Amino acid sequence: MATELTVPRTDDRLDVAPIQRRTMRLLFSTQIIGGVGVTIGISVGALLAARIAGTAVAGVAQSAGVVGAALLAVPVTRIMARHGRRPGLVLAYAVGAVGGVLVVLAAATRSVPLLFLGMLLFGGGTAANLQARYTAVDLAEPARRGRQLSLIVWATTIGAVAAPNFAALADRVTTGWGLPPLAGPFAFSAAAFVLAAVVLLGLLRPDPLLTARRLAASPSATAAPVGVRAPRGAGMRVAWSVVRGQPAARLGIAAVAVGHLVMVAVMAMTPVRLGESHADADVLRLVGIVLSLHIAGMYAFSPVVGWLTDRLGRRAVILGGVGLLLAACAVAGTAGHHTSRLSVGLVLLGLGWSGTMVAGSTLLSESVSADVRPSVQGFSDMIMGLAGASAAVLSGFVMQVAGYPVLTLLAAVATVPLVALALRPVPTGAPGEED
Repeated sequence: MATELTVPRTDDRLDVAPIQRRTMRLLFSTQIIGGVGVTIGISVGALLAARIAGTAVAGVAQSAGVVGAALLAVPVTRIMARHGRRPGLVLAYAVGAVGGVLVVLAAATRSVPLLFLGMLLFGGGTAANLQARYTAVDLAEPARRGRQLSLIVWATTIGAVAAPNFAALADRVTTGWGLPPLAGPFAFSAAAFVLAAVVLLGLLRPDPLLTARRLAASPSATAAPVGVRAPRGAGMRVAWSVVRGQPAARLGIAAVAVGHLVMVAVMAMTPVRLGESHADADVLRLVGIVLSLHIAGMYAFSPVVGWLTDRLGRRAVILGGVGLLLAACAVAGTAGHHTSRLSVGLVLLGLGWSGTMVAGSTLLSESVSADVRPSVQGFSDMIMGLAGASAAVLSGFVMQVAGYPVLTLLAAVATVPLVALALRPVPTGAPGEED
């Protein structure tokens, strides 16, 4: 949404600055809360699904959350376009809270359909966290947009890294209340989403997107756009036609999608792998540690990855990310029941994902003209979501039939087309790029 707005002049920015500072503090706080809510549930989602429906279906349940986040993004962004950021974010968190409650009920009744519906709606928390990044740049100064967006991403990381370690505590507390094992983390997730929604509903005023629109429409606004509005009706079909004609854009989308596919496939079944060799009393604690290290690998070094992307080039970092993904599959796949070695593999997996995600997204954004960039980025996010959902679904079946080592081997093989594409020389200039 922010790419369709024009930039107010410096004298207007004097009034906007305190609003932006307040918005950033609020988003930073709610992203930590939302990150805890999303990750504390995800950390035990596969285990709970395996207990209720079997290991083969565990990946399908995890993928339901990914699909839910992708589907909910459509109504959430429509509400934001009409009414601003606040109602859209509140709706997304509220839907995520309902999903968490339904998962708890599914655990109590051992209902597989209710579990899938709950996980689907649980994706609302993820949708809210993703949309909050764009809220951070609605009123940001041009020279600080990337920095302020990354600050909100970092806030999500704080909550996400800490959350898995709360899973065991949440489970112990709620078991005492009479809830089934592994249901407690989802009860805590629902509470976190409700808290984030209430805070945003009461405090995200004035709405940053509506404020930016008013400033853009004022007579004092400059005519220089941040980005050109996409033509009416520009959607997935237009995005696909643009991507087909841009080799660099295809590489960017492939890097994001393949990196996400490999990461989800291996990560989703790691809790189940730990559950095979550890007692229930220890598995939640170990899952919390391993997933915290993995998430730290995904996000903690993203500023360094961004610097390397500018310093070494997009394709070089993409290939480096693929190398880290291959190393992760080799280490995790041969770890056996050594938890420390498996943890190293999951850290490498997070770092490889960061390389393909940051460099691929950068390459994609600079490879298409500004008027179609939002549509192409949305197309990329859709492909990424489908890749992650497919990986989560298939990983459970592969895990049951062939085991974790074979799963990591197949994930490594999935990177071959990306390597071939990245080794082909592609132009990186952005057509029609504005000064």
